[in-house]
Amino acid sequence: GAPPRVMGSGSEGGAALQPGGGDFYAPLLNPDTGAYRFLIDGEWRDSASGAVVHNANPSKGNARCFGFQACTKDEVDAAYAGAKAAQREWGQVPLHRRASILHAAAELMRAHHAPIADALVKEIAKPRKDATTEAKRSADLIDYAAEEGSRSLAKGDMITSDSFPGSDRDKLCMAHKVPLGVVLCIPPFNYPVNLAVSKIAPALIAGNACVVKPPTQGCVSALMMAQCFNNVPGMPKGLVQCVTGRGADIGDYMVEHPGANCISFTGGDTGLSVSRKARMVPVQMELGGKDACIVFPDADLDLAATAIVKGGFSYSGQRCTAVKIVVAFNEIADDLVAKVEEKVRRLTVGAPEDDAQITAVVSAKSADFIQGLVEDAVAKGATMRTEWRRDQNLVWPALVDDVTDDMRLCWEEPFGPVVPIVRVSTEDDALRYVNESKYGLQGCVFTRDIDRAIRVADRMETGTVQINGPPARGPDHFPFQGVKDSGIGSQGIVNSIEMMTKVKSTVINLAKPSYAMA
Repeated sequence: GAPPRVMGSGSEGGAALQPGGGDFYAPLLNPDTGAYRFLIDGEWRDSASGAVVHNANPSKGNARCFGFQACTKDEVDAAYAGAKAAQREWGQVPLHRRASILHAAAELMRAHHAPIADALVKEIAKPRKDATTEAKRSADLIDYAAEEGSRSLAKGDMITSDSFPGSDRDKLCMAHKVPLGVVLCIPPFNYPVNLAVSKIAPALIAGNACVVKPPTQGCVSALMMAQCFNNVPGMPKGLVQCVTGRGADIGDYMVEHPGANCISFTGGDTGLSVSRKARMVPVQMELGGKDACIVFPDADLDLAATAIVKGGFSYSGQRCTAVKIVVAFNEIADDLVAKVEEKVRRLTVGAPEDDAQITAVVSAKSADFIQGLVEDAVAKGATMRTEWRRDQNLVWPALVDDVTDDMRLCWEEPFGPVVPIVRVSTEDDALRYVNESKYGLQGCVFTRDIDRAIRVADRMETGTVQINGPPARGPDHFPFQGVKDSGIGSQGIVNSIEMMTKVKSTVINLAKPSYAMA
């Protein structure tokens, strides 16, 4: 047959990099085209479009990495229809059996985690150690969701009518949680496996089906993750569908589709448009952040410096919960900056295969944006505490001091290895850099005064405040949410299960009032 049409990203030409994986992942790859298939009704298929989308390898000059299917709207329709049929079957499976099937999926992910990690290294330049952790952590999340759902979903309420004025005890209301139906799961590039699983596992234990739209960068890692669910005996075919392609081509269609009964999205400002286009269905949104780290004069500066470097530079700052601005009190700012600078200079910069701490950011466009923020700050008087250096997508860690509120870097999210520092003299001034931001995901406070810590935390307009620690999404069972442009609703395993169910009431009407006795 004719070779597939190519919609390239990165340089054209060059062999696709295959992460291997043996027989377990063999069905995902079309050996003739070298492109990965999409998952529908338990089968790995090539798209009728005949078109292939390629992603890029960020650490190899954006050379072509993997090819995958450019799915059509008809295939999206089929994915939703198959998911709905599978969900009707899955909803009749006992809760303990659902949990056992999820535990089996977790075991498959552990057993076959290495190719997933290899793909993460190539597709998103995640350091190998972190990529391995992501795959294994995702299996742990599945296990926890199975256990949590087994407990929480078994419980309901029995409400009697006589507590309302004027009523006798002649109505008994049984309220319990039922699945929503089909959940559209849209994970981001930076955690394409973990942030897919954090949606899929709660959805499945609650009795839902899932249609997953992986990101372009991170697509093959997510497809491999889907195979871990697809290969479990007892899981209805079509319960986890994985539709690939560019968001620009099928994203809106998937969001607006009448087959979606719930949408769980993690990503950037695209989520604002997703929330506007979603039909009248529950939405769970986790978008960007400008997480501030406030360091008070009485803080343990070594502890704060360690947290700033970990929080600001892990995975090259490409995390919604990265430290994106340090707010330092004047009395300790010089000492703090010196301690942070010393640690930043020790960070290793290089290839993800070599487990460098700072690796290439996801795209040239991202690197250009980061550079623009730094250049704007320097032009307006900021001080570079480290030398600015960039090689294609690889941006060396940048510590930018003396940042002021007229600089873009003060308010915009770089999503890269850049940490700006502002200096303040009062608590109110410090809080301005948190509360005047359009974001409100997380923030952190470093102080030895617990009363101050709680007072400031209470005043911070963010979904979470960390005291004497860096921003973080985990552990995965903790509530995770943002305010303002950082999101809608709350995540974390417990809250996701809650959000992906609805209450159904069954009312027994008694012929005459009846009052229970022991």
